[in-house]
Amino acid sequence: MISDVLIGQILPLKLLEHFEITAVQNVADKNGDLDIEIHLDERNIPPSSYLRTDYESKGFISRKRVQDFPLRGKAVYLVIRRRRWRHKETKEEIKSDYSFIAEGAKLTSELADFLKGTGRDPRRYH
Repeated sequence: MISDVLIGQILPLKLLEHFEITAVQNVADKNGDLDIEIHLDERNIPPSSYLRTDYESKGFISRKRVQDFPLRGKAVYLVIRRRRWRHKETKEEIKSDYSFIAEGAKLTSELADFLKGTGRDPRRYH
């Protein structure tokens, strides 16, 4: 789909290797302004250090809404659903770790780095 290709050009690097776009929509914020939400589901492929024959997907963990760079004056949010992985025999659960989300923040790491460079890191106000 052409919109997936265009959206893929603005998302954090390599994101679409691990996630697929399930929806792109305009959503009104509390002030009535329109934001862009890009919904992403983790692909049904276990983390690279685990064998597919040993682990199975057992649904998704709760969604995470992460702010990314704005587009044409609109806030952009990535709504991410990561899979819950379980070992078929031991029932041990694992989850993938993705470094595109800034640790402890609700921003992509690229946006957090940009804001730090401009002196506008929102974490310093909390």
